[in-house]
Amino acid sequence: MTSLLRNCWKLSQNLTANVPKRYVKPLSLIRYNSTEVTEETEKVETRPTVRKPNTYIDIARLKDFGRYVSECLPKYIQKVQIINKDELELLIAPSGVFPTVAFLRCHHNAQFNNIVDITAVDVPNRQYRFEVVYHFLSLVYNSRIRVKTYTDELSPIDSITEEFKGAEWYEREVWDMFGVYFDRHPDLRRILTDYGFEGHPMRKDFPLSGYMEVRYDDEKKRVVAEPLELAQEFRKFDLSAPWEQFPNFRDTAPAVEDVVPEQTKK
Repeated sequence: MTSLLRNCWKLSQNLTANVPKRYVKPLSLIRYNSTEVTEETEKVETRPTVRKPNTYIDIARLKDFGRYVSECLPKYIQKVQIINKDELELLIAPSGVFPTVAFLRCHHNAQFNNIVDITAVDVPNRQYRFEVVYHFLSLVYNSRIRVKTYTDELSPIDSITEEFKGAEWYEREVWDMFGVYFDRHPDLRRILTDYGFEGHPMRKDFPLSGYMEVRYDDEKKRVVAEPLELAQEFRKFDLSAPWEQFPNFRDTAPAVEDVVPEQTKK
């Protein structure tokens, strides 16, 4: 046993003497970007940064589908247009919300089975001040579509919860923020504001300070809601909007392209 250990010790001494030591350089594992940013390579932005159209979307296919839907539902679809060069929009009458949504979901050439969002826009100077916007996604055809309709404070819109269960919370949010009533909704109540909240915060005529204030009362040892009382008079500051620095971009017309049906062309 002693001789075996002596031989192993001699072998290790010979290996350490003959094999040179090598050290790994840690900097050799780090990758650097060989492109240096100079005044020549850096491009100066001369206009506001906007979303560029998707080059992989077939615009002709979108137009053909828009014409096809307008021919299938001529009673409800009022206009078909292309926004931002690659977004298809259907402008429909308020009575055609449920038939149009059912067609887009169940038709074999559409199959928009996923609802992305429901929102609204308030324009008080219009006769129908609210513009309700639906966004749908078709996973089969990898395509998106936007449906728009209009209403006012008193006219209800058909709920689409029978076709899309996920639309229940979206419609509750639109009701809470804008006051758009959805007919046949299973549980239409507020979802973001508190119980007993007055008004709808996303309306343009809703005051910035609100109607009620909530504070903690030391005497009652609880939170109380009281009518709002401002310590000073409300001041209106006429400041320029953030986009005023781009007057040329602001004054340009939006990129909207109307899709005319084949029957109208003839």
